[in-house]
Amino acid sequence: MSSSPSLFPDLFDRSRCILGEGAVIERLRRDGRVPLDPHVVNSAFVYDPAGRAALAEIIGQYLAIGRDYDLPLLLSTPTWRASRERIAAAGLADRDLNGDNARFLRDLRREQDDYARKVAICGLLSCRGNAYDPAEALSTGEAREFHGWQAYALAAAGVDLLLAATLPALGEALGLARALAATGLPYLVSFVVRPTGTLLDGTPLKDAIAALDGSVTPRPLAFLANCTHASFFRSALQHPENSSPLVRQRVIGLLANTAPLSPEELDDRAELVEESPEGFGRTVAALHRDLGMKVLGGCCGTDDRHIRALAARLSAGAPVPLC
Repeated sequence: MSSSPSLFPDLFDRSRCILGEGAVIERLRRDGRVPLDPHVVNSAFVYDPAGRAALAEIIGQYLAIGRDYDLPLLLSTPTWRASRERIAAAGLADRDLNGDNARFLRDLRREQDDYARKVAICGLLSCRGNAYDPAEALSTGEAREFHGWQAYALAAAGVDLLLAATLPALGEALGLARALAATGLPYLVSFVVRPTGTLLDGTPLKDAIAALDGSVTPRPLAFLANCTHASFFRSALQHPENSSPLVRQRVIGLLANTAPLSPEELDDRAELVEESPEGFGRTVAALHRDLGMKVLGGCCGTDDRHIRALAARLSAGAPVPLC
């Protein structure tokens, strides 16, 4: 579908490392000033002045951090739950929810003047059901059909790449990847991983990556993990049986949680388990030094303090060549 060149592959090739944003949905939930929608979560905030301002404030913080440290930045559209069925359930079928969120981020990026060329916007999708429960995952065929509509909506809106995140199971990941590949845009696939080097459904990382690379054309640009603590991620990539040299080559980053807890312990947890910003920055940045991870940012439990601490570590004493 896409015929225009994407910003991201060039940015990726030229950059020593790329900063990921921190949590957005969780910060909005804990703030509580603008309630999340039960169907589309924060996707409809772009239509509400207070919601739009809350989104702009959080995303603006991440943009300011990237700009302050002159690090390329990866931003995700607020479309984690913007599937066609959820949009209809929210009574928003007459709106271009995915496109309007992509345009919202483009407007924020445009305000960054020269720094805008270092900001890539990815269209965000996730699994249909509970991302912490692989039993709810769609089959490969169901996933290809279900996610195709949103993938095309985001691609049509002109995002730089697509990101399927917080995936617990191989079957749905395969179908989702096929939906993303069909758009012609570069795309990333991000799993939730266990310290044992498996997805939540028990599939070894090396098998999951080999399956996607071997059966989806074009294959993912690369793989990430998200909603996973840095210590879990490190263990997963170094696991003697479920990881491999291929895994360490194809997995290029982590959007990390602050809590060293399993998905079962985190699911619907009321209280925030928070790691200090300094500790987070140190342990996540070490993945760049020790394992060559290139895209590093935050997920649950993080805010601007954590991302600033990470950016300071990533940029300390090392230029980020882009020209």
